Amino acid sequence: MLYSDTRATAHSCLAATIADSSATVGVIGLGYVGLPLATAIARAGFFTIGFDIDRDKIDRLNSGESYIYAVTSERLAALLADKRLAATADFARLASCDIIVICVPTPLTPNREPDLSYVQSTARQIAQTLRRGQLILLESTTFPGTTTEVVKPILEAGGLKCGEDFYLGYSPEREDPGNKSFETAKIPKVVSGDGEAAAQLTAQFYAAVVEKVVPVSSPAAAEAVKLTENIFRAVNIALVNELKLIYGAMGIDVWEVIDAAATKPFGFMPFYPGPGLGGHCIPIDPFYLTWKAREHEISTRFIELAGEINLAMPRHVVDVLQEALNRGPEIPLGRARILIIGLAYKKNVGDVRESPSFKLIRLLEERGATVAYHDPHVPELPRMREYPEMRTRNSAILHPGTVQSQHAVVLVTDHDAIDYAMVAEAARLIIDTRNVFARHGISSDKIIKA
Repeated sequence: MLYSDTRATAHSCLAATIADSSATVGVIGLGYVGLPLATAIARAGFFTIGFDIDRDKIDRLNSGESYIYAVTSERLAALLADKRLAATADFARLASCDIIVICVPTPLTPNREPDLSYVQSTARQIAQTLRRGQLILLESTTFPGTTTEVVKPILEAGGLKCGEDFYLGYSPEREDPGNKSFETAKIPKVVSGDGEAAAQLTAQFYAAVVEKVVPVSSPAAAEAVKLTENIFRAVNIALVNELKLIYGAMGIDVWEVIDAAATKPFGFMPFYPGPGLGGHCIPIDPFYLTWKAREHEISTRFIELAGEINLAMPRHVVDVLQEALNRGPEIPLGRARILIIGLAYKKNVGDVRESPSFKLIRLLEERGATVAYHDPHVPELPRMREYPEMRTRNSAILHPGTVQSQHAVVLVTDHDAIDYAMVAEAARLIIDTRNVFARHGISSDKIIKA
């Protein structure tokens, strides 16, 4: 966007290009958040450039091949053919973008503290080509204050003034991998800006892409919205995980209890226990608020307790398995062959981020077991920052012979594509962490819930 009329303000020029869909939009980070967002923006009529440092991703995208479940290769190819979408590793092209959206990871350090290195390096990359009239939007989940206290100073270091020369906003991502009912454009979008002008531009832009926008007063409030959503889930999952342990000791089936309680038409929302938490959000986001709260000398005891309970679930599953092996053929866990079914963190997707399956595999192998896995959505392991010893593994073929050769099967992820009847028939011992066999009407003394 060129400013031939020096009297025109950056705000009015940018608003005009959003209104007529002539703005060029850049999306940095083409993962589970960035790629669905980039395609939604392109489908809304904006020319969209996706940026990523992974050249393999760039090559696959530009050839029309999608690697994200939420974006079909057909949809991707159509947007490329219409010249609405392009992918590049050349970050100098950020200068041509009127709007830049940051969708990079915000993991935890080994000490479970926020790691903003990806956000900071991306902001520095943008700063190299930052120009008057650009709108910069952060979508990465983070603690309240990141947008204005971390990103803003980096962008302003070159001399341009936020709110006058360029604009800054925050809108938390709300992707739910595998959810066919809510694609990106159908999920209400919380929006905010650093100042009234930025807030207006942010709301105007996202309103052109999604069905509904929900403005809040500040980036800090929007950042808090995202954390609140995931802390709510983490705490409730921890509660039912603890109830699982308590009711299990009493001989009560926690899944039966929850399903019956869920028939109450008010005052109850069902959450279900599992082998641990996975995905980028729930296992990580609560600790961002815990860390930030320390600046205000506030202890987040409730959140930290929930984290402790959820993090302990993989070890509980291993203990249940070891006890079951000792009761059955009395094969020591250290000599047992174990098949993990389900590597993804949730059903019917190939997303393995923070999956409890990896922790289970490591715990089992530390105790001497031989572990294989089967996952129809994860034929081979992707590159991971953690668990480097597992990078060369491939999914085992699931057939009666494979199942029969194992001393035990541990069901971690309840994919629909699994033949549960065959597994129940062939397995010697099954540890079911999702209550999936009962849901399929399959009961057996060799099925143990954990």
